[in-house]
Amino acid sequence: MTSYRFELCSLFFIILFEISFAYFVTIDAHAEECFHDQVTSGTKMGLIFEVAEGGFLDIDVTIRGPDQKVIYTGERETNGKYAFAAYMDGTYHYCAHHDKLGEMVGQLSEALTGVKHEQEYMEVRERIHRAINDNTNSRVVWWSFFESLVLVAMTLGQVFYLKRFFEVRRVV
Repeated sequence: MTSYRFELCSLFFIILFEISFAYFVTIDAHAEECFHDQVTSGTKMGLIFEVAEGGFLDIDVTIRGPDQKVIYTGERETNGKYAFAAYMDGTYHYCAHHDKLGEMVGQLSEALTGVKHEQEYMEVRERIHRAINDNTNSRVVWWSFFESLVLVAMTLGQVFYLKRFFEVRRVV
């Protein structure tokens, strides 16, 4: 009974490995790796991928049919799964590649330009707000000085009034 199970499992694995293929591929930075598969119409195919290490952990993936028609395209993906049936006999192409350095430099340049404009805007805004704050501070200081003068004048006035109120007048 045990040998029968072993034979059945062995047969199952042999059949499984006969109809499916798996590749582990290392793609260098700024490189492209393509695979080609000759199939007949109606054959079910699939692509499962995952970026394990390096760069920004993303790749661009493209699947093309025998007539060079794009079946699937994905940009900057870290992993993915795509299954489809062959729509005609011929060679199907699976390609994976990293982003081009030029594109990344262009995007970085655009981002830096945006940051520079934002920083200039913030500097102008800060200068305007500082002027408003300085002006408000100056007004508060002058108002406080005026209030102090009024307070001293009121104090002197009350002292003079109370002094006259309690003053004894002699009638001669």
